Amino acid sequence: MSEHFAKPRTTAVILAGGTGQRVGLSIPKQLLKIAGKAVIEHTLTTFEQADSIDDIIVLMAPGYVPDVEKIVAKAGLKKVTKVIEGGSTRNETTERAIAALGEGLAEGEDANVLFHDAVRPLLSERVIDDCVTALERYQAVDVAIPSADTIIVTRTHGEDGEFITEIPDRSRLRRGQTPQAFKLSTIRRAYEVAAGDPNFQATDDCSVVLKYLPDVPIHVVAGDEYNMKVTQPVDVFIADKLFQLASTAAPEQADEAAYRELLSGKTVVVFGGSYGIGKDIAELAEGYGAKTYALGRSTTGTHVENPEEVDDALSTAYAETGRIDYVINTAGVLRIGKLAETDNATIEEALKVNYLAPVQIARSAYKYLAETNGQLLLYTSSSYTRGRAEYSLYSSTKAAMVNLTQALSDEWAGDGIRVNCINPERTATPMRTKAFGQEPAGSLLSSEAVARTSLDVLLSEMTGHVIDVRQQDPTAGAGLASGFEAALASVLDRQDGVA
Repeated sequence: MSEHFAKPRTTAVILAGGTGQRVGLSIPKQLLKIAGKAVIEHTLTTFEQADSIDDIIVLMAPGYVPDVEKIVAKAGLKKVTKVIEGGSTRNETTERAIAALGEGLAEGEDANVLFHDAVRPLLSERVIDDCVTALERYQAVDVAIPSADTIIVTRTHGEDGEFITEIPDRSRLRRGQTPQAFKLSTIRRAYEVAAGDPNFQATDDCSVVLKYLPDVPIHVVAGDEYNMKVTQPVDVFIADKLFQLASTAAPEQADEAAYRELLSGKTVVVFGGSYGIGKDIAELAEGYGAKTYALGRSTTGTHVENPEEVDDALSTAYAETGRIDYVINTAGVLRIGKLAETDNATIEEALKVNYLAPVQIARSAYKYLAETNGQLLLYTSSSYTRGRAEYSLYSSTKAAMVNLTQALSDEWAGDGIRVNCINPERTATPMRTKAFGQEPAGSLLSSEAVARTSLDVLLSEMTGHVIDVRQQDPTAGAGLASGFEAALASVLDRQDGVA
């Protein structure tokens, strides 16, 4: 048997035939934007990045194929090979997918197929990989999680309403998710048998195998709580907030030579570059051959809250180098105290430095970054997810940085500008020392570690992301689930302190 046959091709089929009626939309819910991108783009990107997936086929609601094709082209999703119209029923849509999957296969050749709901955009690569691995031993695989709720079985008695007839043992109950994975030959055979049933109707594909191929065992892979389906109006809100919490690992470069190759000849402008994270980024980038401008109040006399000084700094950098590739803002002030007891000058300073300055920097940097398809990098704090007493100004402006990042990444995507946001946990910087004094050794991140991650983000193709940086970063190389867990841990950390 040839090597090609030894390793079956693995195709993800994205089922996107639903409408937006249940969420009150005039467009299919998979085209709704969450965290700055269409739901289906988030879903497709996860499969695009999964090493275990070879190609992707999309079954889209009739009339909306061009919309998906535009999303695919704009996002540069190279694994998407076909976008075709789905059928009027789930059965018909799967049958169209099976027909498309059979094209190009040699006689006797099998393949792996993963059917996934487009409106489950929070899928982790871990679940994808587990499904593909399970197909090495089984012909059919489902994804499920334990039920936290008690499930009841009811029966309706006329006008008296519903009554409980059974309460199954919850320990054996599971909530089904997607993907559902199959050997292509198995799911094709199940549908061929089902075609002989005049009452055939299915809402998922594992049920077809279970009913019409009862001798085929269906293995269950552990899903995760974050793999939710966007169906109801509240789901839109929850998914958006979960994406805000989702931390993302920045891909590291292969070696020192790779950093030097990518940064040599580039121009990096750092606001807040006098000390701490900003200074470390500038020195790191300069060491790899970039022309850097580390700007700060105490070194270059640059006040980020002054729009004219921001404009002058950027125009000077452009005039001297002929380009600006990366603009970074690490400037910030941390003022602690009860809002009712805070004077106007302190409030004005916090708003100008922590919010208005990044806005002005973004506006001024736009024309330069559009020329180079560059990146704007902002900074938030773990306090952005939950305001705390005496940190109202700081945490609210840091929440604004996340929303600004997601909004601009969407607004500037057509211009090729990437916008990301770094979320470091408590970091040893002069600003923090001034606010909290000396803290136990080893309890804080080093500014150098945050600078290194920042550089990796700058050199990546990521946009619209909030990247957590933690001392022992659990998101590195992991999927969304680990990112959420890191974020939730960060929420708990803030019971004791603020980053």
